[in-house]
Amino acid sequence: MKTVVSVIGKDAVGITAKVSTVCSECNANILDITQSVLQDMFVMVMLTEIKDLNCTFSEFSDKMKELGKANGLDIRVMHEDIFNSMHRI
Repeated sequence: MKTVVSVIGKDAVGITAKVSTVCSECNANILDITQSVLQDMFVMVMLTEIKDLNCTFSEFSDKMKELGKANGLDIRVMHEDIFNSMHRI
């Protein structure tokens, strides 16, 4: 199973490292990543494989939300199936 992780907020040093650390701690494998800085806004989208998570999906999502709150970022984790369903016409 895969997830889409989106990160939006004011650009700062170490955002990618912090998000990647949570992925590593939860055993979520980063399959693809794209990021941009638009003026002073940081935007990142990651595709992760979560079949070998060492926690529940909910715990993984909560850890990302907590990371976002602590760093002034909006971090959302969504199952790939839900993401794909939302974006089908």
